[in-house]
Amino acid sequence: MKHCGTQRLETERLILRRFVIEDAAAMYKNWASDADVTKYLSWPAHTSPEISENLMAEWVKKYGDEKFYQWAIVLKTAGEPIGSITVVSMKEDISMVHIGYCIGKKWWHKGITSEALKAVIDFLFDEVGANRIESYHDPNNPNSGGVMKKCGMKYEGTLRSCKKTNQGITDACVYSILKSDR
Repeated sequence: MKHCGTQRLETERLILRRFVIEDAAAMYKNWASDADVTKYLSWPAHTSPEISENLMAEWVKKYGDEKFYQWAIVLKTAGEPIGSITVVSMKEDISMVHIGYCIGKKWWHKGITSEALKAVIDFLFDEVGANRIESYHDPNNPNSGGVMKKCGMKYEGTLRSCKKTNQGITDACVYSILKSDR
């Protein structure tokens, strides 16, 4: 893959950009402190703004690494981050990346996450040279699977008891899209 780090992407309604330290307050307020948002994720809701600030500082430092892909999802009309989308892991030898995302509850069911994921998929195929992009969701969170389907990802199966989230040890519904699927 030809890594180029987190680049600014723009869609009709969104700006996907690098986080800056000043985004920590919006992160805490808009999604990271909400237990409903983090219910099916592997990290707990932030219990203080300092947790968001510390994480934000880590992310900002990592932008020097061209293999680090972490975008703030900014709704143009909101002007501040309302969620995040990231390459959680990658396998260089098969040109595969695994994507994770979350968005504040206020913006659920509005097509925003699908719009962000589609832009990231296009970027990873066209600019980075990924061949396979995958993601998964908890079976009890089918709306996340709906986001994947809207972006052309195909359901591949359910891995049993394969991940730990705030719900405990859970299954994972796996979706992927290949460059040749487009």
